[in-house]
Amino acid sequence: MNRYLAIFGLVFVTIIWGCGFPISDMALESLLPFQIMAVRFFLATVFMGLPAAKQIKDLKREEIKSGFFMGCALFLGFGLQVVGLQYTTASKNAFLTATNVVIVPFIAFVISKKRIQITEGIGAALAIFGVGLLSLKSDFTVGLGDGLTLLCAVGFAFQIFFTSQFVGKYRAAALNLVQMATAFLLSLVSMFMFGQTHFQATSKSWLSVLYLGLISTSLSYMIQTTCQKYVEETKAAIILSMESVFGTLFSIWLLGEKVTIRMVAGCIIILAAVLIANMAAPAEAPVETSAEG
Repeated sequence: MNRYLAIFGLVFVTIIWGCGFPISDMALESLLPFQIMAVRFFLATVFMGLPAAKQIKDLKREEIKSGFFMGCALFLGFGLQVVGLQYTTASKNAFLTATNVVIVPFIAFVISKKRIQITEGIGAALAIFGVGLLSLKSDFTVGLGDGLTLLCAVGFAFQIFFTSQFVGKYRAAALNLVQMATAFLLSLVSMFMFGQTHFQATSKSWLSVLYLGLISTSLSYMIQTTCQKYVEETKAAIILSMESVFGTLFSIWLLGEKVTIRMVAGCIIILAAVLIANMAAPAEAPVETSAEG
């Protein structure tokens, strides 16, 4: 896979995730947050087990450890996001989640001492401005839901960073299996801890969770893990911020939200940010690994 195909793959992931915002709203109509997450990550664990079936018996200690870190970050991101969605609007939830685009390069700088490129800095700033223009409302308030969603962005930022750190060293299928299994177990424990064990879901909510588990989680994270071998973590975070663009488009289509000039301007700015961030060539060639498969 070359770098441009990897970028296209990450953009495709943002389309899937963008559709996940209105679908998560549908799931929350009759399901509780950790019920959604437990079912979602159970489906993902089973689905991820298929390509990793031959690798389960010889999982390396490093793969388990790395996948565990990725799974903890994923659980933190989704857990705080879906709980926060109950107390804020979907548009603010999308915007504040996308602030991970600013957090990722600083995590890479602090942990890996990786220098932030000028184009990456400009792209990150433009992306966050575009997402804000696209999603924020005029009051700019920070309530409980907004605060929880800001914390969820930290979880997603670490997940993107960990993915970039580990995909060049270990088998993608093995990492994904451990990641999803970790997120499932943490979701299951949380479901019991918070007393969310009684299910009264409608068929609409079950179909929504089915999409979230098989498409928005299993398929999208398989693609993300594979593609991030060829795209640096800061550039990947900026590309993945496009989920807010598609989130808006799918909200218009599925939830009947109105199109505004701010929406159009925000989409254009985010697309410009992605192009600018990817103008510079990668600092070094991606490392190929023979362990895959």
